[in-house]
Amino acid sequence: MTTTALRVPEATAPPETDRAAAEDRLGRLLVLPAVVVMLLVTAWPMLRALYLSLFRYRLTTPDDRAFVFLDNYGTVLRDPLFWQVTWNTVLIMVVTVAVELVIGFAFALVMHRIIFGRGVIRTSILIPYGIITVVSAFAWQFTFSINNGWVNSWFDWLPGIDANTNWFGDHWHAMFAIMVAEIWKTTPFMSLLLLAGLSQISEDMVEAAQVDGATWWQRLRKVILPNMKAAIMVAVLFRALDAFRIFDNIFVMTRGAQNTESSSFLTYRQVIEQMQLGLGSALSVLLFLTVLLLAWLIVKAFGVDLAQARGES
Repeated sequence: MTTTALRVPEATAPPETDRAAAEDRLGRLLVLPAVVVMLLVTAWPMLRALYLSLFRYRLTTPDDRAFVFLDNYGTVLRDPLFWQVTWNTVLIMVVTVAVELVIGFAFALVMHRIIFGRGVIRTSILIPYGIITVVSAFAWQFTFSINNGWVNSWFDWLPGIDANTNWFGDHWHAMFAIMVAEIWKTTPFMSLLLLAGLSQISEDMVEAAQVDGATWWQRLRKVILPNMKAAIMVAVLFRALDAFRIFDNIFVMTRGAQNTESSSFLTYRQVIEQMQLGLGSALSVLLFLTVLLLAWLIVKAFGVDLAQARGES
């Protein structure tokens, strides 16, 4: 007696219709001009930086230019300063993005749920993001000033803070001031992205979970956050890449003093102040590759299929 195993037919994707194919072609044509402009604007500087990174080239001694292949990269990677600066950058990125994610999500919940005065509240929350970064950095530098700032007088009741606390006198105090300025400036951007994710969640699912007796915390963990995974990934990705390239706050508030340099600031010092085009270009190429690696790691860590999240598959 023989038995035959039942075969479950494999799910196949529905055939693409003529209308969908036409819309796809139209979308590609509409995006093409922007892609061409972006390539023209970004490709040449990137290729030029890659080319210059292969030379020993300093503007003060242009006749001493020589092809050294990968020696500039070896010099950078062997320098302890490069790794210390990278650690500063990673620390700023991790701390600021984590704090912004928590505060931004709280703001997004408020903006999503509130009924009365919604426009005023949303506008007031987004005000810091509309301020130029250099202006906000100068404001926070004044805020933390030991002579004129109000932080010491307002928070002298906290341990470790008194009238003589010099926020720019040592590494950790200066790093804290820089991260506070960064969090204050960019949290509204995070909340705006998370608000877009909240608006995509079906209220029927949330109400059904509430009817089933789920608490607010259970609804948050089981319904809201899983359905916001794609929005959270996009928010974290955008802010992490932006935070890794931090420059303005450091340039204005400390100028890299107290060992507060970031990767972008170190590149600026090599190219603009010391006129080392070879080493500076190598640093910029390494920064670009690090940003690409960081983006890949974040996307892999979240494991979100954006096409599926949009309902395309």
